[in-house]
Amino acid sequence: MSQFITLTDYDASIHAEILDALTRKDPSLVEICEDRAIAEARCYLSRRYDCDAIFGARGDERNQLVLMMMIDIAIYHTFCIHNPYKLSPIRKERYERAVEWLRMIAAEELSIEGAPILPEEERTGGVMFKISSNLRRVSHM
Repeated sequence: MSQFITLTDYDASIHAEILDALTRKDPSLVEICEDRAIAEARCYLSRRYDCDAIFGARGDERNQLVLMMMIDIAIYHTFCIHNPYKLSPIRKERYERAVEWLRMIAAEELSIEGAPILPEEERTGGVMFKISSNLRRVSHM
């Protein structure tokens, strides 16, 4: 059960009536979707960032960009509970945008301003250089 996202945080992204209708006023479903969103984000962020500090923040200490992306992912998962075939296009776009943002963070193309970075000795999977080559050519004789 995460305390990173509160129910009042959803007000900027979805009306409370819609959220209640999707979950049939069961707050445990919202918590499950929040936990799934945070678990999904941890997969991308844990290489460089201190996820315990990011997701352990409360109130105004939370990074607003991370919070927005987690809400978008949680709302997407909530909509999928209801009827994934009638998913709103805007919800799908926002989810895809959030996942693409996480991928870019994992690939170190973007960084999260103000987010606590792991000490160098605790980072995992980091490589100093990358070796690649051209695709193999097929020659016909």
